[in-house]
Amino acid sequence: MYVRNGGNPVTNSDLSREAHWFDGDGMLSGVWFDRTTTDPQQAVPNFVNQYILTDVYLASVENGTLRTPILPSIATLVNPLSKLFYVVWRILRAVLIVLLSHCSGSRTAIKRISVANTSVLFHDGRALATCESGPPIRVTLPELETVGWFNGIMAEGESVDEEPGTGSHASSATFGGTGPLSWMREWTTGHPKVDQTSGELVLFNCSFAPPYVHYSLVPARDQFPDKDLQPIMNAPVPGCSGGKLMHDFGVSKHHTVILDLPLSLTPANLLKNNPVVMYEPKKPSRFGVFPRRDPASVRWYETSGCCIFHTANTWDEYDADGRVAAVNLLACRLTSASMVFSAGNIVPPPHPDHLDTVQRKPLSFFASYDNDELSEDPEKSVDETSPLLTRQDSHGCGSAPPRIPISYDEQEQCRLYYYRFALRSSTSHGITHQFALSAIPFEFPTVSPLTDMTDARYIYGCSTSNESFGAALGKATKIDIIVRMDAKALLARAHHATPENITGCVDDRTVDQILTSRDHDDPIKAFKLPPNHFGQEPRFVPRKTRQPDCPDTVFSEEDGYLMFYVFNEDQLDEVGECRADAKSELWVLDAKTMQDVVCKIKLPTRVPYGLHGNWFSEQHIERQRKVEALRTVPELDHGSFWSRTRGRFISYLG
Repeated sequence: MYVRNGGNPVTNSDLSREAHWFDGDGMLSGVWFDRTTTDPQQAVPNFVNQYILTDVYLASVENGTLRTPILPSIATLVNPLSKLFYVVWRILRAVLIVLLSHCSGSRTAIKRISVANTSVLFHDGRALATCESGPPIRVTLPELETVGWFNGIMAEGESVDEEPGTGSHASSATFGGTGPLSWMREWTTGHPKVDQTSGELVLFNCSFAPPYVHYSLVPARDQFPDKDLQPIMNAPVPGCSGGKLMHDFGVSKHHTVILDLPLSLTPANLLKNNPVVMYEPKKPSRFGVFPRRDPASVRWYETSGCCIFHTANTWDEYDADGRVAAVNLLACRLTSASMVFSAGNIVPPPHPDHLDTVQRKPLSFFASYDNDELSEDPEKSVDETSPLLTRQDSHGCGSAPPRIPISYDEQEQCRLYYYRFALRSSTSHGITHQFALSAIPFEFPTVSPLTDMTDARYIYGCSTSNESFGAALGKATKIDIIVRMDAKALLARAHHATPENITGCVDDRTVDQILTSRDHDDPIKAFKLPPNHFGQEPRFVPRKTRQPDCPDTVFSEEDGYLMFYVFNEDQLDEVGECRADAKSELWVLDAKTMQDVVCKIKLPTRVPYGLHGNWFSEQHIERQRKVEALRTVPELDHGSFWSRTRGRFISYLG
């Protein structure tokens, strides 16, 4: 089953409100391949689409008079022009609604503010949806029904029968621990990592209070009941510089890399009359590297400021004695934070090193902008929309496209970067290598799960055919190219001619040059979608799975498929709205050829552009843990005095 997560606000009647791509209630869209009864070798695809029933979602349904989402938009928090009073009011409004949800007459108490709209993964018999603002929440496969919050030991609604992981091996510690700030220590990265060899779930929790980052490691008792691996819960990572917007991190077989970047996320910024989310590129980027089971031994490496939202691959490098000599990291490095602002219809602050250029017509976040005639006349109607930012109704169809202001700094980049952190370095900062593998925009990376946490050869991801600006995200670009990079080949080339640190690049070709290449051994292969078709993050699915009785079987890394949703924007009307009969497709691309579309599965509806997905095997679905109860939408109570009073008060909050 292929499942993709993304935000889709259930409370959306006020279309003039501030909105951000990262907002919205979590919605899972999946295609489940079921065996036929007549021929077990044939599969029938089934489309499954469900909201994740978080506390916030259930409270939003119960309080139908709300016109804007319960939580303040990220656009409000990052906008430098937001008035301090307005920001404080939106935060206090959310606090009031949360408090009212615990009063008499409410059917849903908001105990956790996560909307679970970022990613989805599988660990120890559980499919888990994630988001930075809370712990993971379990869903069922293939139905995508919501079970409940996962605390590091078990999920709400699970069977309490004696199972591996709930007996003598279990720890009493849970995410967040105890104390008045325990609810903040539950805020889990949107990208926990699962070691396919040991079964361990590795994650961190980031908050506003020192020590800012806590680290957890959860063994897989169900998958590996005989392994005597002790959990780590809420271990502090010393040395973090403050509350940061930490979306991802790196994990190798023996080490973990925490990203302490100059993108702060803390209410303390308001005291300095700054937005809650603030990018300070003149401050250094810091990488904390430590043994996987010893966060107290973290060593910090510093380099020039940047933004990294997604890591692609992390692996250990060994010396002649078999000891780890260095930790290597591939990550999608941005030289500005304009993506955070442009994704919220906000003019990004100018980068200190920006070049003065002639500003062009504002366009939407993932819009095409190669029509010179339209650029000359900003008043012309543009037959496009911003699929990631258009204000959407509950079915994911948008209203007229907003004009998204963009930073026009040609120096901005979004490239796949290589970092090498020497553990026994003779240099002061210890970063011996840091350069781009390619000059093309590259984001939403993925590798084969069979090579994750090792030195994967192939990195798959998204790019764009329109290179008017460097960054594929945070500019005005739609994803219309799927890329495969041979990281080993590019790094081998860099070994013979090392690029300049920070600003260097191994392959400086453009997207067009790569697309027209006929070199069979080209280290970069690109697949371009048809005109006006736009895709989303690809997920690599191996053609064959590793069997437990043959764990050392060698697989070809490109021997598999890439799955991703595609939408043909010819289905938009003349003002850029999604037609009622618009439909998306799930494409299956041969990862070996990067040219052959194996099949296109026509879906019964449009799938809104979203965030991250995953592939769940037949074995994943079969070995799910037992469930005693599922979350459901409670029946509304409008009869009692307290219910009516609370409802009227909430309606005044908008």
